[in-house]
Amino acid sequence: MKSTTLFTATSLLAGAVLALPAFAQNAPVDARPANAPQQQPQSADQTRAPQPQTSPEIASEVVATGLPRLWALEFLPDRRMLVTAKAGALHVISQDGEVGQAISGVPDVDASGQGGLLDVALAPDFVETGRIFLSFSEPRDGGNGTSVASARLVLDDDGGGRLEDPSVIFRQTPTYDGRAHYGSRLVFGPEGELYVTVGERSDAEVRDQAQDLSSGLGKIFRIDQSGAAWPGNPFLDQEGALPEIWSLGHRNLQAAALDGEGRLWTVEHGPRGGDELNRPQAGLNYGWPEVTYGIDYSGEPIGDGVTATTATEQPVYYWDPVIAPSGMAYYEGSQFPEWKNAFLIGGLVTRDVVVVHLDNDRVAFEDRVPIGARVRDVKVGPDGAVYAVTESRSGSSEILRLTAAD
Repeated sequence: MKSTTLFTATSLLAGAVLALPAFAQNAPVDARPANAPQQQPQSADQTRAPQPQTSPEIASEVVATGLPRLWALEFLPDRRMLVTAKAGALHVISQDGEVGQAISGVPDVDASGQGGLLDVALAPDFVETGRIFLSFSEPRDGGNGTSVASARLVLDDDGGGRLEDPSVIFRQTPTYDGRAHYGSRLVFGPEGELYVTVGERSDAEVRDQAQDLSSGLGKIFRIDQSGAAWPGNPFLDQEGALPEIWSLGHRNLQAAALDGEGRLWTVEHGPRGGDELNRPQAGLNYGWPEVTYGIDYSGEPIGDGVTATTATEQPVYYWDPVIAPSGMAYYEGSQFPEWKNAFLIGGLVTRDVVVVHLDNDRVAFEDRVPIGARVRDVKVGPDGAVYAVTESRSGSSEILRLTAAD
């Protein structure tokens, strides 16, 4: 443990972190002007939700520091942490913050741009099998793409270890020679199905493939542990469609988690504005790039500049300006009763943990926990504390532990 800090969840106003007085707590947490002020939500609760009446006081402590740039964290059954480093390494970190040697047998990654070793997930039967799943940007002939590998994790007494019987079980296609928008999160559903979120590779010449069922760009997939399409997938019997697809029309999905009912929720990056919270459902189209609550980085509209069509789903909630979401957890612990059944989302641009409170699948309140660094992943630990993985522009990471202040 390096240090401890006390603070309350506060508002982000005009780019600065400010503690609002009690009478202003129902104001939106972010009062900066929108990038696309002419765009209007379809419902009043779709953006800029009010802050909750009360926010917990939080103690923050650094549990591990001096780490390479991390991308994901997962807890092992013995409460140690398994982390992925973007450059291509997998490490185990003890409860005391000691970092083990790099685990051998990790697949080669293309770590240029936004690529690298991305998410990690334990198989539902990990205790019996030791099997883990990794997503990564795989170098390929003609470019790269997001792939998923499976292997058996064997740990040594000194904190190191190896991957045995590694194999790539799934590849996003087509291969593309780019450096951006790989996604990617891995989430096991309640029946053992594996959801794989990916990006649409960003560039204008390929991003339209998010609407193409024969392409794996800009999709959520639902597969089994061998990489095959899950039975009952919506396009399983549709000619020309990839059978692994669960939903389409996504931009760059770097946050995903199950809620308390075992349903998948995601948050994806928008362009300038238009980060989206969705509850993706089978066979539905979430619009990108034909429909978005954002604009291009140039300031021009994207496509026809529309925010709704009859053929596409509306986001449950969207952000303009963006939070730049990465990593996500559903809170059911006892440390923070104020956060019960809320989503905790990492903010890369806002440099905080975004707390989204739900009521009947709509966003009732939004709060922010200021971290002061880019938050790459968020997990709820076995102890009920919240763990935030931060990253710096210089290429290092820390892991913070958030608990209720005494």
